[in-house]
Amino acid sequence: MLKKTAIIAAMCLSLAACKSSENQESVMEAKTLDLSGYSSDKPARPVHLLFIHHSCGGHLLAGKGEQAGDNCIYATHPNGGGLRRLLQENNYIVHEASYGSLIGDKTDICHWNAKFRDHMDKILMCKNQDEFFANGTRNRIVMFKSCYPNSRVNSGGVEPGDPDSCEQTTVNYKAAYRSLLDYFSKQPDTLFIVITAPPLVQPRASIKSMIKSVFRPESSPDKVGVRARKFNNWLKDAEQGWLKDYPHKNVVVFDYYDVLTGYGKSNWSVYPSGPSDSHPTSEGNARAAREFVPFINKAVQRMGL
Repeated sequence: MLKKTAIIAAMCLSLAACKSSENQESVMEAKTLDLSGYSSDKPARPVHLLFIHHSCGGHLLAGKGEQAGDNCIYATHPNGGGLRRLLQENNYIVHEASYGSLIGDKTDICHWNAKFRDHMDKILMCKNQDEFFANGTRNRIVMFKSCYPNSRVNSGGVEPGDPDSCEQTTVNYKAAYRSLLDYFSKQPDTLFIVITAPPLVQPRASIKSMIKSVFRPESSPDKVGVRARKFNNWLKDAEQGWLKDYPHKNVVVFDYYDVLTGYGKSNWSVYPSGPSDSHPTSEGNARAAREFVPFINKAVQRMGL
């Protein structure tokens, strides 16, 4: 029995290697939005900012320390990246919406269309969870991100895609983000910042996964990783991607995925919390936080907030 299993494993390894070499795909480098001509100085006046997120976003904002908070809104966390403090030091007033609230619940890519279509006014007035401004204050910046399970792009899908479908395909993801631009264009005084979904930890090889890769190559780890990279490149590509025909300056993309994959070193997380835990470590979050602050300051300057 052991001998038979070993033979099957060897055959799968051989076939998987062949499939992998046959299916190697080149990934075009994205032409990202050039913000180099704008100042990275903090805004002159305080700016209200809402971040819609779940666990990874809560970790990114939190200071490093023992877990303190609930509904993924943390003062401190072992994976803390310290972004909240950096934003506050740069004149941003940070508000959050996460689990357990109308605005913060359901943050998969398939949920954004309905959320921004049906709840834009509440998003702009959200102070914290289900607490809303009553004095006319509005968030001038809205940041939003989906969590790492969304980086498992299982197939290319069938055009034209469905923005409300939770089947994780490239065309559905693109349809979801395209649907948002009409809503965003109607709020030209609000800066919308997409934070790309963080990467998955690299899957462990097993006989079962090898067999699956041979007979269902579309779902092989290599294919899934490349699709995630290509989709995020499309999101941030200012010339050939999501924003190529968008005429306004109120939408930008921060590639959290790219930071956490070592800027193309891998299509998987280089800062995982464990062998099967895709949550980014404090080191990864701190690196992203340091890069995000000059990015947002330049985006604010570009928009003229």
